[in-house]
Order: sequence, then C-alpha cells, then structure tokens
Amino acid sequence: MHKEYAKAQLAIANLKGTIYSLLENSPKDSLSNAEIGRNLGIYSGHKGHEGHISRTLLAMMEKEGVIEQDEDTKEWSLT
Repeated sequence: MHKEYAKAQLAIANLKGTIYSLLENSPKDSLSNAEIGRNLGIYSGHKGHEGHISRTLLAMMEKEGVIEQDEDTKEWSLT
C-alpha cells in the first residue's frame, strides 16, 4: 500500500507545482479557479462538479501558505 500512497502524493505534488508555475509565469497578476483548471486540463468533471479538482488543490496550497485568494475577485495569486 505504501507504493500506491507515494505515487498519489507525487502526483498531487506535481499538480501543485504546475499550478505554482502557471501563476508565476502568467501575464496576469492573478487567475481564477476556472482559468487555472482549464489551462491544466483539470477543470471538467462530473456534471455539476466542474472545477472541484483544481479548487481542492488550490485550497491545499492556500493552507500551506503558498497562494492566496482575493475575496473580491475570487482570483488566486502567489503569496
């Protein structure tokens, strides 16, 4: 079971790193969940649940103190 867990954690780390890179290299100062998810091909999902994958990753990164969400625009940027 440890091998599968490690693979899953590596996949999450790779996705978070890619989100960080996208925000870092974006011509805009901040991006919405939809912009991030669509740019990475992870926005679609089960009907009515679009954006949940990217939003979950963003919440994880926010908790880690790496990114922050503007309360007014709802867009994400690096801290």
